Amino acid sequence: MAFFRYKRNLYPLIAIASALIIMVFGLVMARTVVCSYFLAGAFVWLFIFGCWKQCLKALPLFITVGGIFTLIAYYAANNNLFAALAMANRFGAVFLAIAPGMSIQAVAMTRNLSQLHTPRAITLGMLITMSFVPVLRGEIKRVREAMKTRGAGSILNPKIFYRAFLIPLVTRLVDISDTLSLSIETRGFTLGKSKYTVYKREVINYMDVAYILGLIAGVVLAVVL
Repeated sequence: MAFFRYKRNLYPLIAIASALIIMVFGLVMARTVVCSYFLAGAFVWLFIFGCWKQCLKALPLFITVGGIFTLIAYYAANNNLFAALAMANRFGAVFLAIAPGMSIQAVAMTRNLSQLHTPRAITLGMLITMSFVPVLRGEIKRVREAMKTRGAGSILNPKIFYRAFLIPLVTRLVDISDTLSLSIETRGFTLGKSKYTVYKREVINYMDVAYILGLIAGVVLAVVL
């Protein structure tokens, strides 16, 4: 019955597979109008299957960055609409592929890789990599708040950026790396072939299957058309 239990997040490996499908298809078929329809459909599909927060976070970046490069491509190619369309599709594929990746929790990915008996070096590397971005974002926010409290001035000033922002940030990251290494060691993470168990297993849900099959059907339909 666990298979038919609804989950809020996608199965980690299915989320990664869907991100690769969206990105590869978008980059290969970027010069076609069908690609735009596929990306629009994939956006709605992700929205339906619980990735609406990630889609909304990626949308402003796509509009800003993708819009700038689309205009550059349009004028650089002598007002060629197809060149602008291709550029927009490429950026749309990249930013849309970020959405399912953002929905994956580092702990869920670690459990998923562990229950598939992935080498511990890969599992540990994925855990550290996926956990680093939120930690980095949080530390940057803390350093900026500390700068505002002290009245350090604008971060655009090279001296202020180096002394008041960069040095405290690097120091904090070094401390965090030391704490992380100790935390990993005390929790029993090893790179050898030691036995381990997964307390809470990641289970493929019927929603996961429906999601990936629908995405694949969209790719096939776009290619046939």
